[in-house]
Amino acid sequence: MPLSPALRLLAPLVLGLALSACDQGPRFTAAEPGEQLSAGAATVNRSDRAAFSQPSANLSPTRRLDFSVGNSFFRNPWVIAPSTTIARDGLGPLFNTNACQNCHVKDGRGHPPDLGNDTAVSALVRLSIPAQPGQEALLERQGVIAEPVYGGQLQDVAVPGVAPEGKLRVGYSSEVVTLEDGSRVELQKPALQISQLGYGELHPDTRFSLRVAPPMIGLGLLEAIPEAALLANADPDDRDGDGISGRANQVWDRASQSSRPGRFGWKAGQPSLNQQNADAFFNDMGLTSSLIAGTSCTGGQADCLAQPHGGAPEVSDHLLAQVLFYTRNLGVPARRGVDTAQVLAGKGLFHQAGCQACHTPKFTTASDAAEPELANQVIRPYSDLLLHDMGDGLADNRREFQASGREWRTPPLWGIGLTQTVNGHTRFLHDGRARNLLEAIVWHGGEAEGARRKVMAFDAGQRTALLAFLESL
Repeated sequence: MPLSPALRLLAPLVLGLALSACDQGPRFTAAEPGEQLSAGAATVNRSDRAAFSQPSANLSPTRRLDFSVGNSFFRNPWVIAPSTTIARDGLGPLFNTNACQNCHVKDGRGHPPDLGNDTAVSALVRLSIPAQPGQEALLERQGVIAEPVYGGQLQDVAVPGVAPEGKLRVGYSSEVVTLEDGSRVELQKPALQISQLGYGELHPDTRFSLRVAPPMIGLGLLEAIPEAALLANADPDDRDGDGISGRANQVWDRASQSSRPGRFGWKAGQPSLNQQNADAFFNDMGLTSSLIAGTSCTGGQADCLAQPHGGAPEVSDHLLAQVLFYTRNLGVPARRGVDTAQVLAGKGLFHQAGCQACHTPKFTTASDAAEPELANQVIRPYSDLLLHDMGDGLADNRREFQASGREWRTPPLWGIGLTQTVNGHTRFLHDGRARNLLEAIVWHGGEAEGARRKVMAFDAGQRTALLAFLESL
C-alpha cells in the first residue's frame, strides 16, 4: 500500500531516528544474572591488595593446601648451584629474576623500568632477527630466529663470574592527541636504551620487543575454553566485513610435538599453561625442566657455559606440576558495581564502540577441563585470545610464530579495575606505555581503529561512564 503524503514526509525522520538508535548500540538497564561472577563458581570475593593472590573459590580445603605448596615455589627465590638447597638451586647463570613473584608482583601486572633502577624486574626485552630463506622449519618450532649471541631474551642479571647481557633503560617521546570535544590526551611512546652489553655488539638487524608481566588470574579458566569456541570467533579473511579479522596463532606444543593454537603470552606464543611456565623458568631464571632442557647460554657466552648447573632437570616434574596447579587456580575477583547506572551506561558504550568484537565478554569452559573446579564455568574474561592487527603505533615489527609485527593477542580485561589497588600503578598495554585506560584505548589502531574513533567522539560524560565500566571488571 503506498504511503500517505504525511508519512512520506515523516519517513526520512523515522529512518534517521532508527539509524541514530542503531548508532547508540544496546542499552543495559540491569546486570545479567551472575554477571558479577567473572569466573563463575571460581570467582573470589576480594577487592583489596591481595585480590589476585587467592585460590579459586570452589577449591576444597585439601586442594587449597596443594595451592599453597605451589605458591611457595612461585614466591620463594631460587639460588645458585651448587647449594644445600637442592630443590631450588640452579639459578642462571644468566637470568632476569630469581623468583616468579618478583615479576608478577602480588600475581598482578608488571610495569616498565623506572629511571634509575639497575634491573627491569617486572619487564623484559625479547630479541630476534629476521628469518632467512630455508629457516621455515626452525620458525615453526621456535617461533622466532634468536639473536645469535644474546639469544631470544635480554637477561640483565648474572651469577658471580658471569657478565650480564646488558642493562635496559626506557625513554619516552610524547604525542598529543585531541579528542572531538577538544580534550587532549598525551601519549608516551617508549624508546629502548640497552647499554653495558656483556658480549659485544648486537646483530645489526636485531628486533626488540619490550614486554611487561601480565596478570596471573584466571589462567586455568582461559586454558579450559574449548578450542572450537576460540576458533569460532576467528575471521582471518574478514568475511563478515566488519573490519575485524582475528586469527589464532599456530604455535609449537612441546608436549604433543605438534602445532596448536596459542593462548598465552602477549602474542599468543604458548599453547598451554604448563609450557608457558616452563618457558618462564628457562628464559627468566635460567632453569631447565623436562619440557625445556639444555641451556639458555649461547655459544658466544663461554663464561656462562662454564658454570655449574643444578641437575637435569633443575625444575623437577613434581615441582613443575605444583606450580602449574597454583597458576591454574588463581581466582578472578568479582566485579564491583555491576548494577549502577553509570557502569551499565558504560557497558552500552563499550558495545556501541564495538570493543566486544575482540574483547569477547563470555565463554563456557569445557566439561573435561584439566581441573574439575574449572569445568563447566560461565566466565567473562573479555578476550577472544586471538591475534589482531593493532596498527603501526603498537607494532614491534617482530614476528612470533604466525603473529606479525603488528599483531597482538587480545588481553583479558577481567580484574583490570583493581590494577591500582593490587600493584600501585595503572600501566597498560604490552609494554606498559599507557599510563591509564584512556591512553590505552587511544593507542589502539589497525582493526581497532573504528572503535578508537568512536571513543574519541564520546563526550566527557560518556568517556567517564565507559571507564567506570572498565574499572568494574
